[in-house]
Amino acid sequence: MAFFLKRDSMKVLAIGLSFSAGVMIFVSFMEILPAAIDFFTTHLGATKGKLVAIIIFFFGIALAALIDYFMPDHVTNDMIDDDQKVRLKRVGVFTAIAIAIHNFPEGLATFMAGLNSFSLSIPIAVAIALHNIPEGISVALPIYNATGKKRKAFLWAFVAGMAEPLGAIIGFVVLINILNDYTFGASFALIAGIMIYLALDELLPMAKEYDEGHQGIIGVSLGMLVMAMTTLFFEI
Repeated sequence: MAFFLKRDSMKVLAIGLSFSAGVMIFVSFMEILPAAIDFFTTHLGATKGKLVAIIIFFFGIALAALIDYFMPDHVTNDMIDDDQKVRLKRVGVFTAIAIAIHNFPEGLATFMAGLNSFSLSIPIAVAIALHNIPEGISVALPIYNATGKKRKAFLWAFVAGMAEPLGAIIGFVVLINILNDYTFGASFALIAGIMIYLALDELLPMAKEYDEGHQGIIGVSLGMLVMAMTTLFFEI
């Protein structure tokens, strides 16, 4: 998509980014966080279970913010060469590194959801897959425009995306022997917080940069609608 997307039609990218944000917000609040609360309330009671899930949820938001702090995904002019092509390439590379770090817990989230419930893993996998499309564009587009090489742009987007199966593999190796309702609940609450942070702090602000009208709210609404229909369709 990055290779064929016209630079003067960035509103398509705005819709894609906001659509992904809507998907992530809906699935976090309607599916992942409620599942985490259910895990904890089963063993800790309604009040204490909700409290623990909410605390871990906000810890997930804080963790995502910490990752952003130590791995900046915005490059300012004083950090890079004045040449426009160099600037575009650096933006793409930094974005790829940041997305790779963010993708790692997403792979873990899909893995954990699939172990517990196939029906719950479907909307999570769809949400992650959908928001990976504009993420891939955000990596490939500046690198392609800077170098003119499709192979190099594709390679950086591919490397960033491979962090997700890596997260699933490490999750399997590390967590397979300690899986229980507590680890499921904690993982779900943590992932919900991370996804909310990504949607509100990264996807929506980035979409706003390309928004030429009301593409943002249209994309968010469509994303929520698609996920609502998806969760209804796969509900058991």
